[in-house]
Amino acid sequence: VSGALLLFSSVSILLPGVGSCPKKCLCHPSSNSVDCGGQGLSMVPPDLPPWTLTLLLQDNQIHWLPALAFRSVPRLSTLNLSNNSLSNLASEAFYGLRHLEVLNLTQNSLLSLESSLARALPGLRVLDLSSNILSLLPTSLGKPWENLTVFSMQRNNLLHLDRALLEAMPKVRLVLLEDNPWKCDCHLLGLKLWLERFTFEDLASSPVQQPGAAPQEAHKPSEFNSGQQDSLECEAKPKPKPANLRHAVATVVITGVVCGIVCLMMLAAAIYGCTYAAITAQYHGRPLAPTSESEKMGSKEPIDSSAA
Repeated sequence: VSGALLLFSSVSILLPGVGSCPKKCLCHPSSNSVDCGGQGLSMVPPDLPPWTLTLLLQDNQIHWLPALAFRSVPRLSTLNLSNNSLSNLASEAFYGLRHLEVLNLTQNSLLSLESSLARALPGLRVLDLSSNILSLLPTSLGKPWENLTVFSMQRNNLLHLDRALLEAMPKVRLVLLEDNPWKCDCHLLGLKLWLERFTFEDLASSPVQQPGAAPQEAHKPSEFNSGQQDSLECEAKPKPKPANLRHAVATVVITGVVCGIVCLMMLAAAIYGCTYAAITAQYHGRPLAPTSESEKMGSKEPIDSSAA
């Protein structure tokens, strides 16, 4: 009996927490995975087994992550937090997860991304932020995200993406940026140049050599991009000067006065014209007074008729 107890105690020391599993979760020690998906959880379970390598928390109602939210699983390599209600992502929540390689945050309500996330997750290889409402990303990460190879930002609200952010991912091989309302202006020039260089480097990594072609010719287009990197910059256009409110009010007042005077003049002209027309019509409607000569002739006519 004492030997059995000693063996049990040794196993418990080597595998601490092997028998513990959070409520509403399924623990699989054989695959070092814990499945807590679709359980209506509002927070990360605090009693996760320390041997956990894969943690599935998708399809829950988690709306925030406290600092050191995953301190009980320092060996975690895959974390799925998709389809939750996260709106803010503090880098302190991931402190201690230096071995995390895959982070799935799709279908949340994230508004922004902190630049310190790269320092908290130095070993991250896949970051999926698709189907959020991200409109602002950091211009830089402070330090390169050395191991990141997949960066997905599909179906967000991005208008611009700074070139320095992408250049801080030297090993990235897959960038997904579809279905964003990009604003095609000069501020998007850096992204265009980065994509051109990224596409060229991807093609140049496995060049197809033609018979008789020199190997070094495949690297000539890179000189063209580097030569135009500094010359093609976004020039700030001068902003139009705002209109002076006093000048605008004075202009409106003067315009109103002039319009009023013109209206009064038109009214006076109309009254004058109507009066003149009435007087003229009255004058032409009266019978003309007989002249003195016509009266004389009128008086002579009866004399002539009687003489006949």
